[in-house]
Amino acid sequence: MSAALAAAAPALVQAGPADAAYPTKTITIVVPTAAGGANDAMARTIGQKLGGMLGQTVIIDNRAGANGSIASEYVARAAPDGHTLMLGYIATHGMNPALQKLRYDPVADFEPIGLVGYSPTLMVASKNVPVKDVRDLVAQLKAKPDKYTYASAGNGTAPHFAAELFKLNAGVVMLGVPYKGSAPAVNDTIADQTQFMFPSLFTAYPHVKNGKLRALAVAGPKRVPALPDVPTLKEAGVDGVDVTQWYALFAPAKTPKAVVDKLNKAVNQVLADAEVVKRFEDNGADVQTSSPAELGALVKAELAKWKRVVADARLTVE
Repeated sequence: MSAALAAAAPALVQAGPADAAYPTKTITIVVPTAAGGANDAMARTIGQKLGGMLGQTVIIDNRAGANGSIASEYVARAAPDGHTLMLGYIATHGMNPALQKLRYDPVADFEPIGLVGYSPTLMVASKNVPVKDVRDLVAQLKAKPDKYTYASAGNGTAPHFAAELFKLNAGVVMLGVPYKGSAPAVNDTIADQTQFMFPSLFTAYPHVKNGKLRALAVAGPKRVPALPDVPTLKEAGVDGVDVTQWYALFAPAKTPKAVVDKLNKAVNQVLADAEVVKRFEDNGADVQTSSPAELGALVKAELAKWKRVVADARLTVE
């Protein structure tokens, strides 16, 4: 959306006296991954509508690197005025902090604004890899450990956790190759540089649909409507791999409650837009809203859950 359009758009969210001045300048949504991944696509979809809601331009700032830590640290230290936000997700606010000590605290350093969506995790293969299905892959890896490699969006990300849980529960060995985000990892899997990956359905679905990747299984509790013939990993013989990815907006800690509440209301209105819902669904994601308090509770529960997984699976930073 152009600055002129954003400024001219009607401010549909009515301001109360405490936050009447907000926003007073361009709003930046920081994305912790490279352009082309699920976080980036969701942020851009939301940002296009949010600018009109709030009467200000919304821009997307991709700050990939260090598995989301660069973006997270940047937003945690930004001015707490609601003009710098983050499209965080399961990795930045759940998995990575559970795996290793970071220079930001996913609870203390952020004000939760609200959930924006969920997406299942999909196990995909490069189209030329000589593997029929999950059972065939497991058999091949047991016969020849490290025969194949998997790509991840970086250590501590959902594709990394899902792959390591798969290895643990299948009893196999497979070398992992970490990338700076899901987009370059997917690109190398398409190019046969790596053979397997566990991206979000949101990230993988366009490539599965056009035949560049093969979907082998869903790393979650049930099949997905977009790919009804693709079994769950449990159905394919590997239980215990349930990685449903969630995405949410956060502000720096100490952002005024009135600003957080105004943002939550605006984001929830954006997510009620039929065009936004369709765009999410077309890419294999489900819109999901929440209150700031509900998102805060989710982050704490996810941290506890993934700390248990790290301990049980003896996961380490490679």
